[in-house]
Amino acid sequence: MLLPFRHRSKLNSKIILPPLPTLWMGNIAYLDRDGVINYGSENYINSVEELVLFPKIGESIGKLRREGFRICVVTNQSPIGRELWGHENLAEIHDHLSELLLEQDSDAFLDLILYSPYAPWEGSWARKPNPGMLEAGRQILQKGSTNPEREISLFFGHNWINEFDESKSVMVGDRDVDMEAARKFGVRGIKCSPEEGLPGVLNQIFNRG
Repeated sequence: MLLPFRHRSKLNSKIILPPLPTLWMGNIAYLDRDGVINYGSENYINSVEELVLFPKIGESIGKLRREGFRICVVTNQSPIGRELWGHENLAEIHDHLSELLLEQDSDAFLDLILYSPYAPWEGSWARKPNPGMLEAGRQILQKGSTNPEREISLFFGHNWINEFDESKSVMVGDRDVDMEAARKFGVRGIKCSPEEGLPGVLNQIFNRG
């Protein structure tokens, strides 16, 4: 099984989570990256210079965290599998992304960044529309909130059944593969416009009616 990768860390390494402004009740906002946090491109985001964030995205992520959500980015990044560039290039993009968000809002931490580096034809469980990144995100954030000093044992697919309450969690993406990953994982999916991103659907997260 081809598993997700984690930003600048081994997938099962212990995690020390940044503090939330409020008590965490288990809510997670699973966010796609391109088209949700930053403007996407048909030719990929290939460098920090090409990274352009949506207006008010830092404020939107900060608001989610102030409302008790942990933030878990789950992004397909097939340029690595296509051998266009490597993991370090992506890490630099994500470092820059994190810095820009915190410049906008001091609460806009990305608690966890997971990515699938595989090309579509590799059939990875990590690549959306499969739910592997969401499965990993729940387990890592849950363990980080209870046993932050221990490495994490991760299970996927038929080897793991989500016993946590995802009723107040959400998956935000701009594509059908994001919504299908949400459906397979069992979390509410909200599809956003790739021209507006997360800020355009923020109210839908809090207003379930």
